[in-house]
Amino acid sequence: MVEKILFFLTNDYTHYCLAHTFQKKHDSKIYAISEVTSRPKKFFQNQKLVNFESIWFLHDHIQKNLKPDLIYLKKFEEKYKINLWKLVQNERIFLYYRNFYKFSRDDILSILEQECRFFEEILEKIKPNFFFTRLPSLHHQELIYQMCKNTGVKIIAMNYTMIGGKCMLSQEQQKLDHILKLEDLQHNNRNFEDLQKYIHSLDLVKQIDEKLVKPGNQIMDKLRSSKSYLVDFDTKNTNTHYTYYGRTKFKVFSYYLKDWIKTKIRKTFIDKNLKMKLNTSNPFVYFPIHIEMERSLLLGAPYFINQIEVIRSVAKSLPVNFNLVIKEHPGQVMRGWRSKSEYQEIMNIPNVIFMHPNFSREKLYQDCSLVFSIAGTAGFEAACYGKPAITLVDLNYSLLPSVQKLNSFDELPELIKKMINIKVEAKVVDQFLTLLEHNISDFDWSAFSKKLSDKFFLGSIQDTEISVEKMKEFLEENNDMLESFADDHVKKIEWFNSNI
Repeated sequence: MVEKILFFLTNDYTHYCLAHTFQKKHDSKIYAISEVTSRPKKFFQNQKLVNFESIWFLHDHIQKNLKPDLIYLKKFEEKYKINLWKLVQNERIFLYYRNFYKFSRDDILSILEQECRFFEEILEKIKPNFFFTRLPSLHHQELIYQMCKNTGVKIIAMNYTMIGGKCMLSQEQQKLDHILKLEDLQHNNRNFEDLQKYIHSLDLVKQIDEKLVKPGNQIMDKLRSSKSYLVDFDTKNTNTHYTYYGRTKFKVFSYYLKDWIKTKIRKTFIDKNLKMKLNTSNPFVYFPIHIEMERSLLLGAPYFINQIEVIRSVAKSLPVNFNLVIKEHPGQVMRGWRSKSEYQEIMNIPNVIFMHPNFSREKLYQDCSLVFSIAGTAGFEAACYGKPAITLVDLNYSLLPSVQKLNSFDELPELIKKMINIKVEAKVVDQFLTLLEHNISDFDWSAFSKKLSDKFFLGSIQDTEISVEKMKEFLEENNDMLESFADDHVKKIEWFNSNI
């Protein structure tokens, strides 16, 4: 039987490039759903480099001003076991960009209904065996992901892993596919110093910062992007793509000008008020806060997106001689930092110390008694420093005995007292790293994203035309990288088929 594989093509083109190489290695029928914008859409409509059986364009199927059918949505929710309000109420387009367009309740439900019908029709028509996608970051990506997962379609989702320069290919977003008992695994006799050297050499945060964050925040890049948007573009996206509703050239220019000024002002506040020195005479719990807007909160921990309230709850639960040390995420610069009022609200909590984003997180891991993380990699990094951790959701490193998920904030005071006395064993962390290495691909997603951006995008503007010649050139330049990535997907298919 020839397998049917459905690709989800996002605006960064990674899975299109994968499809081009994958089709040469695996005998299957491949289909695609694309969410691209108006200008690159012309390329995808006419391209012959990938032999898609069919390709559908999501935004062609979304219309404005339709009355939602709540009876259909209720039946859909029951059929696919998806909590729809949880999905859309954390959508960044609806939550954070209201200065461009204010989506009404009916707007949101109408968009959602049309997406549900569109995805349902495709899945029922082709009945795919596999779904190839990236880690969902927007609600419609999560919607098709959950629909596939809950109907038995095998998923191979590309995700960042805790080790930089690599990526995860897994069915569950926060779990490993290959699960073995840690005590049964070989290890490399790495002590904590060895483990720390290892994670520093493959520092994911540092690599993303250097390859994606810093380049996109250079003033010349922003100016080029603004020029391209204001002068060169005559886009129809504001009428055809709800993610662009209300984005007139004047509004976008005003938004980014205000954002640039606001970011500068907030950074001045940060430099004056957040700490660059820490007195460690009192014990402390370390809580590195997440970037906002970030999928690990919005989709990975949807009930904990109010980080200030989480900070308050943790601070209230500490033993009286403990402080809670918060560190701002350096990547928050991509979101213009937080408002001064948010920083002040956190700093006003009496047993909270707020550290500057440039303060060494390694120093905090070394000196803390315990790490608290909502849904990030900090709990894993803590283990490499011999420190226990509490999380709010289950993560792939929750297999470690030094990591405990909190079930209720009522239990947090006692759980903190218990966890600060937990002894972490380097051998067990080493064994987990061995298990992690069984589950990862050597494909460097952040490096590949940087290559795509340099080749096709003007600064941060992705609505640019693509030529066949330019795409051919890119595929040839990155053939070795894509060959290896496609091989990993073939191996994953073989693993799934052998574990039926």
